[in-house]
Amino acid sequence: MTHTWDVVIVGGGLAGLVAANCLAGNGLSILVLEKGAEVGGRARTQRIGHQYFNLGPHALPQKGKAVSILEELDIEFSGKPPKLGGQLMKEGLAYAAPFTLSGLATTRLLQARERMEWAKVLLQISSADPGKLSHQTFEQWVRRMTGSAPVQSLLYLLGRLATYCHAPDLASAKVIVSHIKTVLSGVLYLDHGWQSLIDQLHNRAVISGVQVQSQKCFKQMNTEQHGLFKVILSDDEKVWGRNVLWTGAPLELSRVLAEQPANFPVDPLPAFVPVKGASLDVALSRLPNPKQLFSMSLTEPVYFSVHSNYARLSDDVSSAVLHVLRYYHPEEHPDPKRIRTELEQFLEQMQPGWRNYELNSRFLPQIAVNQRLPQIGDEQRLARFKKSIPGLYIAGDWASPDFMLAEGALTSAKQAAEDIMAKEKRRYHAD
Repeated sequence: MTHTWDVVIVGGGLAGLVAANCLAGNGLSILVLEKGAEVGGRARTQRIGHQYFNLGPHALPQKGKAVSILEELDIEFSGKPPKLGGQLMKEGLAYAAPFTLSGLATTRLLQARERMEWAKVLLQISSADPGKLSHQTFEQWVRRMTGSAPVQSLLYLLGRLATYCHAPDLASAKVIVSHIKTVLSGVLYLDHGWQSLIDQLHNRAVISGVQVQSQKCFKQMNTEQHGLFKVILSDDEKVWGRNVLWTGAPLELSRVLAEQPANFPVDPLPAFVPVKGASLDVALSRLPNPKQLFSMSLTEPVYFSVHSNYARLSDDVSSAVLHVLRYYHPEEHPDPKRIRTELEQFLEQMQPGWRNYELNSRFLPQIAVNQRLPQIGDEQRLARFKKSIPGLYIAGDWASPDFMLAEGALTSAKQAAEDIMAKEKRRYHAD
């Protein structure tokens, strides 16, 4: 053993890099182990031709916790919020989306009484306390809010838009409603994609003395004397640390814990269900229908949005970058060919003749949008696990009891960093 790290962070994605930045500058030695060739995880942005493609559609809530944490870390970002207008599709017909006052006044989707009901529901959302909804599913909450089928459909649609979750029968109302409130306050599409955040977080961490190593696959972990962890990598390299922060997928952590030697105190991690979807990412030389920038279906879990109208996602200002997304239910086993055809057909409805202007496209049939579908009881499950192994911490889009997506990744990363610093401070004073 040649060196013992104060903190070993497993995973160089958004949560891992935020945690590293929160810990840096506190006199701790920090090692980040990333299994891929590059850091970033699902926040990476790929440049294809002259366009910048995120892994499916990404949006950063303007008034969420993530923005506050990025600002605390002096991470800069730019971009514009998309308009709340657009169209909603139902049985082949297009209706103005009633997300603005003008949309509410002009849409043919709702009758007069339903307009009043929808306006009332939106006001109730703005003043809702999500913390009081922890014992309800999102479906139960929707049915308590309104008996109107059209208004219920709009609420389910908002839930998908805000969280990518297409499981109102399973998802926690607390988390879904919290994210709806945040999204209704506006989101940002980021210039040059989310890679702009990753690059800054990585560079700042390295400048601050954090060591980042890529292509390091985690294999095993056990405890040594004096409360140290021994981390064994896939090439049998060994790393020692006083604290381990896991920011990878919970399913992978469950596998690692299940394979521990007898002296390792294992408490099983709950079998969380990931949120998945399929994305068709497309770059066009121009939009056949430049006025059609956003649409969702009320009858099918499909989303369309042109992100490049609000963010610089191309070196060629005349081209367009857009996303068509299919939300999956956890019990669904979709056929990739059928899903791709479905997304292409929806895009044809929005942008007729789009293939004549196609520059680049990419189909991602199975994206793990979030590593945990938030369900009732997850708060207690997470709390029990966090206490089960002293010195082992978790962060990621799945590790927060209150949030998911970037909100969950950044808040859990900051909390884990604070918990580690508090523990190390106690150890220092004890010594």
